[in-house]
Amino acid sequence: MKMVPTSISVWLAVASGALCAEPFARVTIDDDGRIVPGQQVHVTVDVFVPDFFTSPPQFPLFDLPNAIVTLPGERAQNIVQTIDGVQYSGISRTYAVVPETSGTFTLPPAIIELGFSQDGKSVSGETRLPPTSFTVTEPSGVLSTSLTFAARGLTITQSFDRDPATLKVGDAVVRTIAIFAENTQAMMIPAISATPPDGLKAYAKPPRIEDGVEADDGSTGSSRTETITYVAERAGTFEIPEVSYPWFDVDAHEQETARLPSTAVEVGAAVTPDTGIAPEIREADDASSDRLSRKTMFIAAAVIVITLVACWMIWRLLPLARERLRSLQNAQRNSESRLFKRLIASIHVDDPTTVYRNLESWARSAGFGSIGQWVSATRDADVMRETGKLERELFGRATGQTGINREALATAVRKGRTLARATPHPRHRADLPELNPNG
Repeated sequence: MKMVPTSISVWLAVASGALCAEPFARVTIDDDGRIVPGQQVHVTVDVFVPDFFTSPPQFPLFDLPNAIVTLPGERAQNIVQTIDGVQYSGISRTYAVVPETSGTFTLPPAIIELGFSQDGKSVSGETRLPPTSFTVTEPSGVLSTSLTFAARGLTITQSFDRDPATLKVGDAVVRTIAIFAENTQAMMIPAISATPPDGLKAYAKPPRIEDGVEADDGSTGSSRTETITYVAERAGTFEIPEVSYPWFDVDAHEQETARLPSTAVEVGAAVTPDTGIAPEIREADDASSDRLSRKTMFIAAAVIVITLVACWMIWRLLPLARERLRSLQNAQRNSESRLFKRLIASIHVDDPTTVYRNLESWARSAGFGSIGQWVSATRDADVMRETGKLERELFGRATGQTGINREALATAVRKGRTLARATPHPRHRADLPELNPNG
């Protein structure tokens, strides 16, 4: 694949290199001239300063119309280069840009703030992204409406937790579908469209999406795992239809369709359990009953008394134990860390209303009275911008306004959590006064 480098800053070093030794940036776009809509494009930005950095460059998440821009959490790379006799230190990060339509895309002049050494002193500086462009074209013979996901090395598999041909009415079988692909992100992998047949009730769990997954052949990519539980409602023979999963292969540069075969399901009538116990009739043996000693009767009576006392104690203590267990479970379920994990997962897969509700629940668990109080405590522009986008999406989105950027919102929430922890803030107090105040 051809790498196309582009210099972001034009600087001159004719008379004196020391006078022109300023921060600059360079962009490299992973472009082979055949980029299609839905394909992930790697945009690598190298930021250079003379001498060395005193504070790392702050790579921004910029907006690009008709494209999704993310900054994967990969470790930055360090670079050292000598240009016109001046030694520069560099730091490199790679953006993932997914164009949604065809056309020419030009990077905006986003500002990258940094700190570097100048004459032995630490100074603040900045550089900008250049107007670097790349072109996205629609491949011949492929409808633009069907070209929504492009990757390489896609595989799709399914498994069942039991044999679908041995079910009874009321039984359940769990179906797991796993999709793996390279050169994409997990959040970009489309969902499976699977309609259950009449007679089976389907219950789907939220998908599990993961990046940096290693396949059996050693390749690294992203995955989406969907879990569907089918419950047999009536007896009969059914068929879970096959799955057709369209995608565009960027290596072969053609549209492909991955398929899962149909699955036959046999459901038999429910079996009524026979719980009756036939009585066993024995003739009384007067001789053996006469041999029952007084000691044996005393032991039996003692066992009965002990059993009754134990049952009474369990009956008295069981509600307390159950209440204590319920309190521990609720505390664990509603802990700040658990609610934060739920919030991050919700940002990637749920609708904006659910995301906002989970953000509010987490903010309260972290000690803030509202989302606004948490945003104010962070004092961070990224947090204010991304939460503002979410609120405008829900309560006042104007026509033509760009919606939320899920990856940017997740990054801002993580950043805001760290900033809020480091900033002292008053704990949220109840609005109502105490019921029995002293004095």
